[in-house]
Amino acid sequence: MEVDFTTLFDEWSANYDATVFGEDEQYREVFERYEEILDFVAERAFGKIVEFGVGTGNLSVRLQQSGQLLVGIEPSQEMRAIAERKMPSLTIQDGHFLNYELSEQVDSIVSTYAFHHLTDEEKERAIYKFARNLRPGGKVIFADTMFVADEAFAKTIERAEQRGYDRLSADLKSEFYPTIPVLQVLFEKGGFTTRFTQMNHYVWVVEATKGE
Repeated sequence: MEVDFTTLFDEWSANYDATVFGEDEQYREVFERYEEILDFVAERAFGKIVEFGVGTGNLSVRLQQSGQLLVGIEPSQEMRAIAERKMPSLTIQDGHFLNYELSEQVDSIVSTYAFHHLTDEEKERAIYKFARNLRPGGKVIFADTMFVADEAFAKTIERAEQRGYDRLSADLKSEFYPTIPVLQVLFEKGGFTTRFTQMNHYVWVVEATKGE
């Protein structure tokens, strides 16, 4: 990836669960309905599943309970260590959206709060790779921060600044949060049909289905 977020997530790992469960005021709205979002993604995954950005394993636990999670992929060593303590039997690969190895095609590719680390060009490359690794009819199911248009993105940054949420504002300005129309085009170019569901002010779930 053009920007390496591994150090950031190594440092965040000890407090990550506290943040996603609402203890950080600046990010509380980003992670509103967090467990519902994880359930929504997990319920739509099927067959053999690969998860990108395992983090501390909160989605992985749900997927493992269904007995379908094949492998997790996570670039942060500290995050992997926490997830491995929660799920000793899960294979977690050191990798990311553009650097991973699968021994077979899968049915579902899932992720939460991670795809925005890629630029649009990197997202496009990743989507083409997903298409190669999915069986026909397979699905990409990602929950992430995204916006309906650039204007909505700009207003969200302005609102964060008005509230004094300096860390959230800096985050929004420094990463690569997509608009839904751009993401839809990228998936369609890769041979997918898409459906978007809004979960909170920040987070939408994209379900992208590979053509038969």
